[in-house]
Amino acid sequence: MGAPERLDDRLRERVVHNLATFERVCFDQPELTRAAVALVLVPGPLDEPAFLLTRRAAALNRHGGQFALPGGRIDEGEDANTAARRELHEELGVSLGPATVLGQLDDFATRSGYVVTPVVLWGAGVRALTPNPAEVAVAYRVPLGELYRPDVPVVFRVADSEFPLLSLPLVGTQVYSPTAAIIYQLRELALEGRLTRVHHYEQPRFAWK
Repeated sequence: MGAPERLDDRLRERVVHNLATFERVCFDQPELTRAAVALVLVPGPLDEPAFLLTRRAAALNRHGGQFALPGGRIDEGEDANTAARRELHEELGVSLGPATVLGQLDDFATRSGYVVTPVVLWGAGVRALTPNPAEVAVAYRVPLGELYRPDVPVVFRVADSEFPLLSLPLVGTQVYSPTAAIIYQLRELALEGRLTRVHHYEQPRFAWK
């Protein structure tokens, strides 16, 4: 279909429909910690459809300085939707209610010991971001059009793995899986309605710990 041009009800309905009509991959691995990330559709720099991406604070004990979607572990008593909304508020100061949840993408089991559930949220009214400096170094509004560039995605083989590594050229650098894989499935499945699995993609060694 091509990159969405407007953050409007038509796009919202398209995403809801696409997420409701596929069977999610769910991982039940008790040895891994459950986590959730938020894929938030917001107005971009020119009011075009965009999503939120962060660069984690360098001082964080785990994954410091890496690119990530807002998110974190699911606390006791929470589900993935609640955790994603809570983490979004804690990291970027954005409060979204339960009705803004459009659906979920496939779970992704990370090398660092987490099962991540990506939650797609509708943030058409989000104008201000207030990054928490203890967690977020930089917050980006990335236009969805960036996901439709001819060099998206970048897939290549890596040593000592039977699975390929996927990256995306975003915000002037390469963003790697698992974040890149989850964002790529946002394009393929949520936006385009193409059943594209991404949970098999490898992760770079710097993301294993």
